[in-house]
Amino acid sequence: MRSLINWTPMMLDPFQDMESIPAIDMYEDKDSVIVETQLAGIDPTKVDIAIENDILSIKGEAEKQSEIDEKNYYRKEIRRGSFYRSIQLPTHVLGHEAKAKSEDGILKIVIPKAPEAKPNKIKIETK
Repeated sequence: MRSLINWTPMMLDPFQDMESIPAIDMYEDKDSVIVETQLAGIDPTKVDIAIENDILSIKGEAEKQSEIDEKNYYRKEIRRGSFYRSIQLPTHVLGHEAKAKSEDGILKIVIPKAPEAKPNKIKIETK
């Protein structure tokens, strides 16, 4: 298994607002790498998922609700707008076979691991 460098999103894009990056959980089983992230309040059909060179990218937009300027907010923490996350996967994967589903506000992406290349033994011919 390749070494996994835990890149923080700020290392990948220093100009990206930390609040616009969804938190993820990533784990593996025998056959797959599984990534989960929260999508509460986000239409899953408006989320784009891509895997290229063993890097998973998730992007989308949390729709803006109309805000009333006259409100005297004590706190305003509900985030709206676009989000993006790109993360190196811990092993080679078959990105074209990945499956994603959204249930109860959680996006779950299951990505099959690529079969490891087996060493090729070469027999030496002698005369």
